[in-house]
Amino acid sequence: MQIVKRNILLNPGPATTTDSVKYAQVVPDICPRETEFGDLLEYVSTELTQLVADTKDYTTVLFGGSGTAAVEAIISSVVRDDTVLVINNGAYGKRICEIAKAYNLPLLEFTSPHDDGIDLVALENTIKKSCQKISHLAVVHNETSTGLLNNLEAIGAICEKYHIDMIVDAMSSYAAVPIQMDKMNISFLAASSNKNLQGFAGVAFVVANRKKLERIRDNKPKNYYLHLYEQYQFFCESRQMRFTPPVQTFYALKQAIDELKEEGVERRYQRYVKSWETLIKGMDRLHLNYIIPKEHHSKIITSIVEPDCSGYNFNEMHDYLYDQGFTIYPGKFADSKTFRVANIGDITYKDIEDFLSILESYLQAIGYPFAKEDA
Repeated sequence: MQIVKRNILLNPGPATTTDSVKYAQVVPDICPRETEFGDLLEYVSTELTQLVADTKDYTTVLFGGSGTAAVEAIISSVVRDDTVLVINNGAYGKRICEIAKAYNLPLLEFTSPHDDGIDLVALENTIKKSCQKISHLAVVHNETSTGLLNNLEAIGAICEKYHIDMIVDAMSSYAAVPIQMDKMNISFLAASSNKNLQGFAGVAFVVANRKKLERIRDNKPKNYYLHLYEQYQFFCESRQMRFTPPVQTFYALKQAIDELKEEGVERRYQRYVKSWETLIKGMDRLHLNYIIPKEHHSKIITSIVEPDCSGYNFNEMHDYLYDQGFTIYPGKFADSKTFRVANIGDITYKDIEDFLSILESYLQAIGYPFAKEDA
């Protein structure tokens, strides 16, 4: 197998992939309506479900699109006349609110600090005191803008108490941070192919409780392409997607799933955690601060405060790192200037050590004051 130039993507998806995933796309041309491709779709759907739930009670609905397509499919398909309560503690919680507003859905927004855990007592009081009937609660598991990890089990327990269906955006936690949909009381979960699965961008999916999915059968459609029940029903009847899927991307996704099964979700997360621990030690050594405290951190994505130095410029730092084969991402933290480093994908702690060495060289070049003066 020819080796492909390796770039280290430290942006929070798409992630660095193996050469075997890259080459899995090189297959004979095939019409996606053929039985052979239906077999592949069924395999992918089943395996994606099994990572977080029992296939007897849950199923995975596949879409062509980015992860946001899966979130929009859920929000636009399952919420009817009652209110959806959205936990907004980051850029992607805010995005769910924007999707709900785009469909003119009854919305109750629960705002929470972007850099700390959710006040569960306040959340429950919001539900108890609401004059609106809340049918659904939507939350981002790992807030991709900061790395804040929300406590799904605790939130799910509140939802169970008040008979609320929980919707989870698990885009940057799925296939790394352990998720058990039944135990956590999750009705609908959204994720995509290009983060911890280590596949390519282009496949979004919804893992859904079968009974809850059947209950939306008669919901008046608000969306055509992303109608969740229609997509589910069509696949059940034909083992095909309603519209043309990204064929080659699915072959790569199957390979990525097989590699995940070989490594194991737990070992993959351990690998990510070791890379994160290496990153954090490096941040401390370089006197750079990160936003989320360790007890609320996903250990997958880190929002780092930009260097306090007159010579600093994010675009110049990005380009300096990019020229050395490392890609970082700008921040989305509203209250501070930050940049983000993700430690997902086919990388190890040694890649993070190399990144830190190059970052240190950049900081030295701009005159960053490593030794802080005593207060």
